[in-house]
Amino acid sequence: MKPIAIACDHAALNLKAELLKHFDSTGVEYVDYGTYENKSCNYPDYAEKVCDAINEGKSELGILVCGTGIGMSMAANKCKGIRAACCTDTFSARFTRLHNDANVLCMGERVIGAGLACDIADIFLNTAFEGGRHQTRVDMVMALEQKRK
Repeated sequence: MKPIAIACDHAALNLKAELLKHFDSTGVEYVDYGTYENKSCNYPDYAEKVCDAINEGKSELGILVCGTGIGMSMAANKCKGIRAACCTDTFSARFTRLHNDANVLCMGERVIGAGLACDIADIFLNTAFEGGRHQTRVDMVMALEQKRK
């Protein structure tokens, strides 16, 4: 598997650091696209970097973290080919991969703790898309992108 792409804004620097520590200890390869400092920054810039990495084939999956995960998911879902899901529980993380073939996981540092975030990330990264009847629906979602150019 290709390295995952990961980024955050200033509001989630600590959560990203915990995720990277977890990935280092479990052998998950990643590329960190920033931010690297506590200085206020714009989350859409970092969402775009992760989405570009996926669209350029450098990564298959991405993780974006901000204060709530909502801004990152909104920004990521504006990028072509991206199916981003903001998850706050393991059930959602599992089923967004199984049924929706999400390729970007979004989480919020102000919403969940580091332990839960690591569990959610593990499930997201280790759950495969089920395909079958779900493929038709994913294709329909992606077709919406084409209809509204």
